[in-house]
Amino acid sequence: MLRPTLAQAYIHRTIRPNYAFTQATPASVLLDPAWDRSIKIWPGMVAMKTAGQQVTLINGTGLAYGLFGEYIGGDGIDEPLTAGVNATAVWVMGPDAEFEILAPAFDTGASWVDPGDGTIKLVHAYVDGANRGKLCPAGQTGRGTVSAKPVGRLLMVDSSTKIVVGGLSPADFSLT
Repeated sequence: MLRPTLAQAYIHRTIRPNYAFTQATPASVLLDPAWDRSIKIWPGMVAMKTAGQQVTLINGTGLAYGLFGEYIGGDGIDEPLTAGVNATAVWVMGPDAEFEILAPAFDTGASWVDPGDGTIKLVHAYVDGANRGKLCPAGQTGRGTVSAKPVGRLLMVDSSTKIVVGGLSPADFSLT
């Protein structure tokens, strides 16, 4: 449950499960103590595993583990810090999982285009800079280094501030 201050009562999570009850797993993990909170994390940004059950924002050497489920600095809310624990949740997607992702968990300055022709558009994440961890379309250039491997599939561009992403199937890796 999101517990913002009264002044922030209008805030909602930037990740919303459409199909997740049996299609995705909310993994209970720990925020890596080495994470310095230099980049604000919004729900829906990409996490990678470090050691054991620890996670951090994806970087250039790691692979995507899932999508953060909690605020860690975004919108001025730091749920693990407020609770006094280092525990957080990461949504690990199966092939048939679907999530609505709201800005700013994805790059709204990128060109998000739904192909509309039956082809699959893969979703990656930035691995460095101010956009680190944000979702971005495959082939995006000029806004940061893009992950080598995809983190999901683009299912729909609902608006300039909302996209729908799905989990990957083994066949999706043959597209990279």
